[in-house]
Amino acid sequence: MAGGSGMGGRGSDGPGGEGGLATEVRKKVSRPDKYKVLLYNDDFTPMEFVVMILEKNFGKGPAAATQIMLQIHRSGMGVAGVYLLEVAETKVAGVHKEAENRGYPLRAGLEKE
Repeated sequence: MAGGSGMGGRGSDGPGGEGGLATEVRKKVSRPDKYKVLLYNDDFTPMEFVVMILEKNFGKGPAAATQIMLQIHRSGMGVAGVYLLEVAETKVAGVHKEAENRGYPLRAGLEKE
């Protein structure tokens, strides 16, 4: 009874018995939508405050913050950053809170990328 007769008839082909490789079907997972946080120009918020917001709230360096601020000033709006929806909403709320605390009418909004 102690023979090695290859019980089950599968031999050395592995668990599938066919000798082929197991392939896994991967479902395509869509990436979550991202949103642009926009800052809008107004006639009252100082440029320095907008630069500070871009540096502090959006992690921009001084040069990048100044470039974005100038774009906002010249064209009426500019993109402060691109984030997942929840993060973008938090960024917008942070801009509004800081602007209101300083008495500035700076507004921010979202746009789907």
